[in-house]
Amino acid sequence: MTPRTPATPATPATPKRSAGLLLFRHTDDGPQVLLGHMGGPYFAKKDAGAWTVPKGEYEPDEPAWEAARREFREELGLPPPDGEAIGLGEVRQKNGKIVTAWAIEADLDPAAITPGTFTLEWPPRSGRTQEFPELDRVAWFGLDRAREVIVTAQAAFLDRLAEHSA
Repeated sequence: MTPRTPATPATPATPKRSAGLLLFRHTDDGPQVLLGHMGGPYFAKKDAGAWTVPKGEYEPDEPAWEAARREFREELGLPPPDGEAIGLGEVRQKNGKIVTAWAIEADLDPAAITPGTFTLEWPPRSGRTQEFPELDRVAWFGLDRAREVIVTAQAAFLDRLAEHSA
């Protein structure tokens, strides 16, 4: 009988990291934030939990702030706005990804975006690939409505922005 070798203990994978910019503006009805609806077939018919801060992944050697600005440009096809950046800290999403965000007061016309794209095999196991927009649309939301549709963990960014604006 051959002795079994003990299993190598699993090492925790380094969590993926994303960084993004949350634009906000003041209106007569209160503050609003700009969120993007995640593109692709998995989110096409979803509303709640399908909206996000425009953000994207970055490597450990890239500063999060630079990644947030780069990803804004890639996701929306527009240069990131200048202005005072308000650090909103980090959140850990259900999938383990750590997201860092900054808020910047700016106005943006959602019709002006030209979203970046990604390629996905669709339908699954079909061997066919299709291109989908990273964000299929963006929209301004009041904070209450934004809390209803944003990725659950990212609601903390809305709360932190509200505290800063109070």
